[in-house]
Amino acid sequence: MAGFFTDVPERIAFGGLESTDPLTFKVYEPDRMVLGKRMEDHLRIAVCLWHSFNWPGSDVFGVGTFDRPWLQPGADPMEAARAKVDAAFEFVAKLGVPFFTFHDRDVAPEGGSFAETRDRLQAVVAEIEGHMDRTGIRLLWGTANLFSHPRYAAGAATNPDPEVFAYAAAQVKHMLETTHRLRGANYVLWGGREGYETLLNTDLAREEAQLARFLTLVAEHKHRIGFTGTLLLEPKPQEPTKHQYDYDSATVDAFLVRHGLAEEYRVNLEANHATLAGHSFEHEVAVAISRGILGSIDINRGDPQNGWDTDQFPNSVDELAIAVYEILRAGGLTTGGFNFDAKLRRQSLDRSDLFHAHIGGIDTLARALLVAADLLETGGLSDEMERRYAGWADGLGAAILDGGLSLPEIGARLVEEGIEPRPRSGGQERLENLVNQRIWSIDRDR
Repeated sequence: MAGFFTDVPERIAFGGLESTDPLTFKVYEPDRMVLGKRMEDHLRIAVCLWHSFNWPGSDVFGVGTFDRPWLQPGADPMEAARAKVDAAFEFVAKLGVPFFTFHDRDVAPEGGSFAETRDRLQAVVAEIEGHMDRTGIRLLWGTANLFSHPRYAAGAATNPDPEVFAYAAAQVKHMLETTHRLRGANYVLWGGREGYETLLNTDLAREEAQLARFLTLVAEHKHRIGFTGTLLLEPKPQEPTKHQYDYDSATVDAFLVRHGLAEEYRVNLEANHATLAGHSFEHEVAVAISRGILGSIDINRGDPQNGWDTDQFPNSVDELAIAVYEILRAGGLTTGGFNFDAKLRRQSLDRSDLFHAHIGGIDTLARALLVAADLLETGGLSDEMERRYAGWADGLGAAILDGGLSLPEIGARLVEEGIEPRPRSGGQERLENLVNQRIWSIDRDR
C-alpha cells in the first residue's frame, strides 16, 4: 500500500530545539559525532513491526481502534501482508532510522499446515528483500512468534507435549534461516509462554531441561548454517504467565552457565520488563554488563500506576541517562541496538501519531546519549567510584582478594594493626545532583 502515510510526505529532518514543526527531530542528528562516533551508530535505532503495524489498538476490554486496513477481517491474507510490509517500509524510510525488527507472524499469516505457513513467509520475505535493497534499511533482529497461537498455550520449548516442542523447533529453524537470509545482526528468543500458571501441574526440573535442550538445538543450528549474528534471550518476569523462567538478567545468566550455554547467548533487555521484575532499567543493564551478556535493548517504559507491560514510548531523559551511561562505559552496543518496542495509546488514531511517538522517543534517547557521554567525558561518576573502592587496589584489600590471607590471618592482622574502620559517606545525594546538573546543562550553548 504505497503512500499510506501521505500526511508525512518527506523524510523527518533535524529541526533543533527551537523548531516549531512537530514533525522534526529536536535532538537526534544521525551524523552528529559523540565520543568520536556518529549518533546513529551509537544508537542503532530500529522500528518494530508488531506494535506499529500488526497490532490493531485493542485491549482486553475493547477491539482495535487503529486505521490499519491490512488487519481488517475478510481481507485476503497475502494481499494484506504485502500491504502491511509496504506501509512499514514507507514509515521506516520516512522516519530515517537504519533498522527494523519483526516476528514471522508479523509479516506473514498462518497457513493450513506448517508447509503452507513456511511458504507464505518466504513469499513475503522476497518482498522484504526488495524493500531492503531499495531503501538500505537493515534487519536488527528477527524472531519467531511462539506465544500467540493456541498450540503454545502451555509453552513452546517447555510444553508437556513433545509435538508442540517439535513444531516450535521447526518454526525457529525456519525463522533463524530467514534472519540469516536477510543478513540480520541478531536473532531473539522471547519465552513469553515458557513458564507456569500453577505448580499443581508443573514439573519445574523437566521444563528447565526441555528449555535447555531447545536453546542448545538453536545454537547448534546457528553454527550449522553459518549465521554470525548474536543469539539473544529476552528476560521478563511474568505476564502472560504467572512466572516465566527468564525472569531477569541474573536468572538468565545463571541458566546459561548451568547448561553450558554462556558463550552462545546474550540478553535483549526491555525497559518495561525490568520494572515489572522490580528492578530499575539501569539495574538490569548494569547486571547484564557485569555478567558479560548484554546484547541489545528494547526501549520503552511502563506506567508506575499500572502493574503490567504498557509498552509506552520513552519520554524521560532522567530515566534513560544512567542506563545509557552504563552501556557507554562498557564500550557501547556491538551487534545490538535500541529497538522501539513501544505502542501508541488506543486514542492516538491519526496515521501521523506513529511519527510523533517515534520522534519523541528517539529525541529522548538521543538526549540521554548526550548526557551519558558528558558524564563519561567529565569523569565525575567514575572518579567517585574509583575513590570509593581504592582500598582494594593494594595493601589489605589486595592481600584479601589475591588469596594471600587466610581467615585467621585476617583476624590477626586486624588486631596487630589496630584496625578500627569507620563508616564513610556514599554521597548519594551529591552524585544525584551531579547527574542532574549534567542533564540540565547539556547542549546549553549549542
